[in-house]
Amino acid sequence: MTQQQELSYQALIDALEPVAREAGAKIMEIYGTDAQADFKGDGSPVTLADKAAEAVILAALKRIAPDVTVISEENAASHALAAPAQFFLVDPLDGTKEFLKRDGKGSFTVNIALIEHGVPVMGVVFAPALDRMFSGGKGIGAFESRDGTRRAMQVRAVPASGRVAVASASHRDAQTDAWLAGQGITDTVSIGSSLKFCLVAAGEADVYPRFGPTMEWDTGAGDAVLRAAGGRLCLPDDSAFDYGKPDYRNGAFVAWGAAG
Repeated sequence: MTQQQELSYQALIDALEPVAREAGAKIMEIYGTDAQADFKGDGSPVTLADKAAEAVILAALKRIAPDVTVISEENAASHALAAPAQFFLVDPLDGTKEFLKRDGKGSFTVNIALIEHGVPVMGVVFAPALDRMFSGGKGIGAFESRDGTRRAMQVRAVPASGRVAVASASHRDAQTDAWLAGQGITDTVSIGSSLKFCLVAAGEADVYPRFGPTMEWDTGAGDAVLRAAGGRLCLPDDSAFDYGKPDYRNGAFVAWGAAG
């Protein structure tokens, strides 16, 4: 593969799902120990699991697509790169705070996305503790693989009882509560990591509002899956949400399932 080359998104998903599983296995080896976190300059935690999973993913991407730039959470040097027309976004362990809780909910994920011209066109999200693999690509739809079966998935029609929202387990804030109240949404599910995007994509929820800080590697893969399932990600004023922003830093956004 060469920079800006037209890629087969399905072939890329087929190649990267086993990579995400391998990274997830590394995470689960450490999940069962008493490993502690270090803290980066921004105060966010990083563990041996983040680093072990990233090593697996970066090695695989170098083999699979050696000419495509990779922007990865744990590779700080990559954050200074200007976004090219085509690049991968990697978060080897999204939901590190949930990982550290060891509360049995398993709401942490491995995330690999391909961005083209500011748009996520392919994404793989794996929740290793739950054995839930989500993937999707532009023009090919979205899928979940679980318990040895693979099914197509899409956002659901808004239930007669009203929308169900998913919200951050560790970063819920007053702005989110105010937005939900303004939308008349009272039914919420609290969960960590990019699983929030995936639950909307799978038709298990309807909207995910986020007003706290995130980075593009937090959202890219889940956003790709959501878009492939018929949903969309936008700014709170309904304008477009793009990738390749300065420092790869996101502002507030809303991830929607079906309209109406």
